[in-house]
Amino acid sequence: MTDICGKKFSTDENLSTHKHIHTEMKPYCHDICGEALSEENGLSNHKCIHTEEKPYRCDICGKKFLRNTGLLNHIRIHTGEKPYVCSICEKAFSQHSNLMNHSRIHTGEKPHRCDICGKSFSQNSNLLVHRRIHTGEKPYHCDICGKAFSQNGNLLIHRSTHGGEKQYHCDICGKGFFVNSSLTRHIRVHTGEKPYCCDICGKTFTASSSLSMHKLNHTGNKPYHCDICDKAFLNNNTLLKHRRSHTGEKPYHCDICGKAFSQNSNLLTHTRIHTGEKPYHCDICDKTFSQNINLIIHRSAHRGEKLYPCDICGNAFSSISSLSTHRRIHTGERPHCCDICGKAFTASSSLSMHKLTHTGEKPYYCEICGKNFPKTSILLNHRRIHTGEKPYQCNICKKAFSQNSNLLTHKRVHTGEKPYQCDTCCKSFSQNINLLTHRRIHL
Repeated sequence: MTDICGKKFSTDENLSTHKHIHTEMKPYCHDICGEALSEENGLSNHKCIHTEEKPYRCDICGKKFLRNTGLLNHIRIHTGEKPYVCSICEKAFSQHSNLMNHSRIHTGEKPHRCDICGKSFSQNSNLLVHRRIHTGEKPYHCDICGKAFSQNGNLLIHRSTHGGEKQYHCDICGKGFFVNSSLTRHIRVHTGEKPYCCDICGKTFTASSSLSMHKLNHTGNKPYHCDICDKAFLNNNTLLKHRRSHTGEKPYHCDICGKAFSQNSNLLTHTRIHTGEKPYHCDICDKTFSQNINLIIHRSAHRGEKLYPCDICGNAFSSISSLSTHRRIHTGERPHCCDICGKAFTASSSLSMHKLTHTGEKPYYCEICGKNFPKTSILLNHRRIHTGEKPYQCNICKKAFSQNSNLLTHKRVHTGEKPYQCDTCCKSFSQNINLLTHRRIHL
């Protein structure tokens, strides 16, 4: 037994060899390249690198190895043998090194420390990958387009984009992915699963990378600085996105309509306009949404939460964006302006719909009467003419309406609310159309 780490050995020779780890003594030197090693058999194996000799051959698949231990580990792939068992959770492994790495999950041990930023890792391989953040090293190159990556896994994912084949498909919505890990993360959109939990504040996340970035909020450490405005960021990826606000760069293009975006996530969200994909499902009413934020706002409607009140009329809203849009009724502000005719709007969605009047584009058509519409929401409202459906009901008098906007206007009969005010005589109205009619008196 060594008196430094307490590890035990069956022979004095093995103990003596092991002590070289602590003393860092490497007495065996290769006479060709000068490489020094702590073990004699390590020198023998090293020599095979120069001769390219692999004397140990698998008699099942024919693969060759430098060392007998490598062959023995390989044979377990064929036999399925996993002789190394964790004493805590009983998970089994084919190699002792894998068991040692696994054990650190239970112990929390992270013996591999970055000498630049001090971050620690349970495995040396993770430390080597991490160091490339500081050095900028990207040793894995795509042989098709030349793009470089810091990790081989990212290169493999990238290569599949050239082939265009998406082998992994979601059995809920049918969306395809290049790698299984991306599919696993995507499925959490449907299930709502967030398995990664912050041990400081309890917030949960769908991906471990999101948790890692979130934890930096607690430390306050923002090591990445913009060289233009000196703003600081938690990670390099966010910094790169921020720089595009200065340069105006929009490298992500929609291959359907050509619209460009500064971030890939914005492009993916935009693409759903063309595909009609709505992967976010409300588990209460089954309504679907193209963006997760819209689902979150919608869920608050079920809970009856309206946390954002208007300080002018007292009307409350479930999201701050809805409140901001509403306040423009009082202020008359219309910040979204059409660059073709100059017409202004209170909401960007209204401007987007207006622009279709210039292009004449009406991509959504009713399969009953053939009428075309510029937006899918207008088509859905139109279909109710045919079906007679009136899903929006007043909770006071039970009167039903085909559109939510009509219900909101109707409710003002009960509340007496008149949010539209004439800026000349201060008279108020429950509907904007009545205000517009009234203003003609003053002209």
